[in-house]
Amino acid sequence: MPPPTNSAGVSSEYSWPIAQPPPMSNTSSANFSGTQQQQPKTPNLPHSPSPSNISSGFINQRNYTYDDLATATGGFSKANLLGQGGFGLVNKGVLPNGKEIPIKSLKSNTGQGEREFQAEVETISRVNHRHLVSLVGYCIAGFQRILVYEFVPNNTLEYHLHGLGNPVKDFPTRLKIATGTAKGFAYIHEDCNQPHIIHRDIKGANILLDDNFEAKVSDFGLAKLAADNFTHVSTRIMGTFGYLAPEYASTGKLTEKCDVYSYWVMLLELITGHRTDVNSDSDNLVDWARPILNRSTKGGNYDELIDPRLEGKH
Repeated sequence: MPPPTNSAGVSSEYSWPIAQPPPMSNTSSANFSGTQQQQPKTPNLPHSPSPSNISSGFINQRNYTYDDLATATGGFSKANLLGQGGFGLVNKGVLPNGKEIPIKSLKSNTGQGEREFQAEVETISRVNHRHLVSLVGYCIAGFQRILVYEFVPNNTLEYHLHGLGNPVKDFPTRLKIATGTAKGFAYIHEDCNQPHIIHRDIKGANILLDDNFEAKVSDFGLAKLAADNFTHVSTRIMGTFGYLAPEYASTGKLTEKCDVYSYWVMLLELITGHRTDVNSDSDNLVDWARPILNRSTKGGNYDELIDPRLEGKH
């Protein structure tokens, strides 16, 4: 599991930050061997205002009941916890047909959890692309907001690039990941139906990989919609330190170029093998790489910039 990343407004250690469902009684731990378990009942929760206004944003997504998802996760058992962050928890679930799903439970009865849910509804439910994680369903129960995604089996770019003990990924694999990610972002910036989408939290932990190392962009909880004629959106600064575009961090003015900056930071990670906090002197990756890139450009030799674990095989 990749380590937590310090963030501004966001803290996540898996691909989807989310929140814990309410406590449930008479719930046993997860058991996927086929043994029948007593399943929790839908909790008695206060009703949130106008859930129909929210659910109307979903187009082709299934409306799961709370009991459906409690059954799939063994009562949201800790044994099925994939990750947690500032907005809640992600649990692994298994549907009756054997299909695995990640289930993102946003913190209940909080403004930020509601905003993230709305952002996902307004963005990822509108798009369909092979390099974007698909939203397959949702659950609205009282103040609970739960999202169900397609399962991407091979963890995250963060995990494969920086996880201790993982095999070194060769240069063609890194290039494949970078290309797939770029195609996903090109789609949300240019090709999807209006309005376009600004992701606002591009980082390795939000790039999921399948078994062939095809990249899928995930976590649209901070995303913003942008009409064709917009110049910028003034917004509260959100995202992850080390990936934020300087102009956005200083002014709060958000454009698609902010995503481009974050993507290039991630590309530097792929090239150099370094994290965004590259050393103990608090240099960020961009500041560390800039003088090396200048020297490499003048001398025509980029070996100093490239991950030494590749042993010159690039």
